[in-house]
Amino acid sequence: MNPQLLPELLPGLIPELGHLALVIAFAFALCLSIIPMIGVHSGQSKLMSYAKPLTFGMFVFTAISLVILAYSFVVDDFSIKYIAGHSNSHLPYYFKISAVWGGHEGSLLLWVFSLTAWTIAVATFSKNVEQEFIARVLAIMGMIAVGFIAFTLLTSNPFERLWPNVPMEGRDLNPLLQDIGLIIHPPLLYLGYVGFAVAFAFAVAALMSGKMDAAWARWSRPWTVGAWVFLTLGIALGSWWAYYELGWGGFWFWDPVENASFMPWLVATALIHSLAVTEKRGAFKAWTVLLAIFAFSLSLLGTFLVRSGVLTSVHAFASDPTRGVYILLFLGIVVGGSLLLYSIRAPRIRSYVSFD
Repeated sequence: MNPQLLPELLPGLIPELGHLALVIAFAFALCLSIIPMIGVHSGQSKLMSYAKPLTFGMFVFTAISLVILAYSFVVDDFSIKYIAGHSNSHLPYYFKISAVWGGHEGSLLLWVFSLTAWTIAVATFSKNVEQEFIARVLAIMGMIAVGFIAFTLLTSNPFERLWPNVPMEGRDLNPLLQDIGLIIHPPLLYLGYVGFAVAFAFAVAALMSGKMDAAWARWSRPWTVGAWVFLTLGIALGSWWAYYELGWGGFWFWDPVENASFMPWLVATALIHSLAVTEKRGAFKAWTVLLAIFAFSLSLLGTFLVRSGVLTSVHAFASDPTRGVYILLFLGIVVGGSLLLYSIRAPRIRSYVSFD
């Protein structure tokens, strides 16, 4: 290759760098899900210590991928199939950026980024948590990231090209989505949905370690409250947006997908209170673990309903059965695996506390 042509070719290769960054993030997630667990089971502190740098790498490369997709939207790279279907050159730059999560592929990348953001936050602000325990938590979140990044790469690549038939102009973003609600509502909602992965990871880590004391509840509760706050704000903003945009005559129309977001909120509300009782009195241990599992499981169920085509809704992102089967399989592994672990460990969970 002539080196003089490199400056001309490099801008066109930027989307490939975004795809490569996501592949590297997948590699970091895979290592995160395996290496710390090996360290825990072998008692090697050095291997457990790799959890935090692996988390950092996963977060950084996912962020790079998301930023590159946003950049490609802003510069109107219609050679990318996703951008050609959800933007055009006349769209204001702020709607171009929010169009990143205006469709299935980009919103899934935002989901993955939110998951890695929660994971890096847990790794950064859990300095008082035992090394073995936090290594388990981060490894479990790495496993979840492996599932979602694989889903993105295999079935929902946002960097898929249209070469050689590149359109001169995009199809535009859905007019209903050209609203400030799109800028704020999905990120808040996803931070709430994905945040329950932290409570789930803490609960499963507690089951795996057999340490069902007040400590894991104390460590988990602030993260659960944070996710609940984000989800509450996301649901409230979505209701307001639907009220004035769609004219449904009320803040809540009981749309199937709205219900799907409301179910984890209800379970998370119960979980917050149950965590408080477990932390202060040592009671409701079994119930608290189940609520943590169900809160995240219902978040995954909502993802399945939105992206599988099972329900007809203004919120639906996709109707590809292949994607629905993947998410359903992943949901089965997460729910089935965690409930199997719970059934094995349940006899050890006891709450010898009175409420005098």
